[in-house]
Amino acid sequence: MERLYTVTLEKIIKELSLETLYMPEDGEQRTVCSAEINRPGLALNGYFEHFDNARIQILGISEFGFLEALPAAEVAQHIDTFVATKPPMIVVARKLEVPSELVDACRKYEVPLLHSADTTSGVAAALISFLNVQLAPRITRHGVLVEAYGEGILLVGDSGVGKSETAIELVKRGHRLIADDAVEIRRVSSKTLVGSAPDNIRHFIELRGIGIVNARRIFGMGSVKVTEKIDMVVQLEQWNNEKVYDRMGLENQYMDILGITVPMLTIPVKPGRNLAIIIEVAAMNNRQKKMGYNAAQELMQNLGMADDEVNRSEYTAF
Repeated sequence: MERLYTVTLEKIIKELSLETLYMPEDGEQRTVCSAEINRPGLALNGYFEHFDNARIQILGISEFGFLEALPAAEVAQHIDTFVATKPPMIVVARKLEVPSELVDACRKYEVPLLHSADTTSGVAAALISFLNVQLAPRITRHGVLVEAYGEGILLVGDSGVGKSETAIELVKRGHRLIADDAVEIRRVSSKTLVGSAPDNIRHFIELRGIGIVNARRIFGMGSVKVTEKIDMVVQLEQWNNEKVYDRMGLENQYMDILGITVPMLTIPVKPGRNLAIIIEVAAMNNRQKKMGYNAAQELMQNLGMADDEVNRSEYTAF
């Protein structure tokens, strides 16, 4: 069963710079568990067949226009029926004037009421974007996450294989560290994974023989980043003379993370290999592939061979 995550109203209010019109005593510590929002036009009209009161409700010009068109005697009843469902929070967009009936109903049912200067669509977009990250399914993987040439690269492999040392060399070469040792990965959409470091170990990195260092303190603010999209996974492993490693790059490997397939490379490690440069080239090559260019396929075309005709054992000279 997938774990359910929550975010506090306090965090949402701070992120969206919302103004408080009414807040119950424990309101800011209440939590939201749904990443979806709702424009309650039908609910204000009394239709609750598919109404989800776990969603944040946003009121804009359309909703207030509907209320203004009602007979004055019915406005309070419609608002009371809607607020009685006790949604986690009601946000009024565009700094619209709030009817006293809405304030009274929120006080009656202890529902937080907030104001936003943004447009209705702007509030909705900001909320959805923020909630998708905060409430996203997530896992924590042992590894190192770095950004090289705009590509988020997750380095994985056995302990002591050289992940942290490679990350430090990449940072020295102008790239950025996101997480070392533990990488928290969130599925923020059906196609996107975002990685970050747990708060308590952010910017710290472990180097055997030296100990713990703070990358931000040593290399400066430009050497670190809080989050990064994961574009590729690089598996580092000790060189095995009995194993045949891919020398052409025609076959694509993938790793499944939270139901999303991510391109993957396996890079053997042995003394004398400059892993930082290899990772840099892998990052640029991955960008080229996403843009539709594959160097291995072009070489095969130049040699007059189709992909399915390639026998890698015949190309040991490359």
